[in-house]
Amino acid sequence: MIMGQGIKSDLKRFNQKLIHCTTCPRLVEFRTCIAAEKRKQFMAWEYWGKPVPGYGDPKAAIVIVGLAPAAHGGNRTGRVFTGDKSADFLMMCMHEVGMANQPNSDHRDDGLVLNNCYMTPALKCVPPQDKPTAEELRNCFSYFEAEIAILTKANCMLALGKIAFDACLRFWRRSFDLKVKDHPFMHHAIYELPNGFHLIGGYHPSPRNVNTGRLSKGMMIDLLNDVKNCS
Repeated sequence: MIMGQGIKSDLKRFNQKLIHCTTCPRLVEFRTCIAAEKRKQFMAWEYWGKPVPGYGDPKAAIVIVGLAPAAHGGNRTGRVFTGDKSADFLMMCMHEVGMANQPNSDHRDDGLVLNNCYMTPALKCVPPQDKPTAEELRNCFSYFEAEIAILTKANCMLALGKIAFDACLRFWRRSFDLKVKDHPFMHHAIYELPNGFHLIGGYHPSPRNVNTGRLSKGMMIDLLNDVKNCS
């Protein structure tokens, strides 16, 4: 899908194709509707309303994979983990462990720089109620697969949430005989693959997980430090 022209240029070409994708009618309708209706506090914004590319260091050792853009986060700002509560929590923790130069991720021109990290969603468009269909995940997997294949310097992958973890495991099962039962999704589960690559699971930094105490700042800090040690 992408010819080798260097990681940065390959990603640029990949993203140019990605943002014009209209494969899933339900997702196209939903992302467009959200972008048109907006949220009251963001009425002055021109919403992105398209598939959301990954962001960060193209030559990073660490790839952080989320579920999908948030309706008024990535779908508004055009950058993954940007402009919502999940982004606030995650970036605060990433900054504390030195993965980011600042504790906030507000918009595409806010000066955020990721250190040895690249972030991307498994599903590139916002799904209604954060619940993609199996068909939508299958449709988008070809993009996810092509994107991860471009990131040739990566040696560690942190999947935030089960859907993201399942996408990552599916990617690696195309190369190795990995049994799903031997690689269950759990927070802070670390699996070393036959090629030395580390696949790591973590709870998604959603307000639901954070507000209920399922995921604490300390838990995320410990997880991110171990991710750094694996890379």
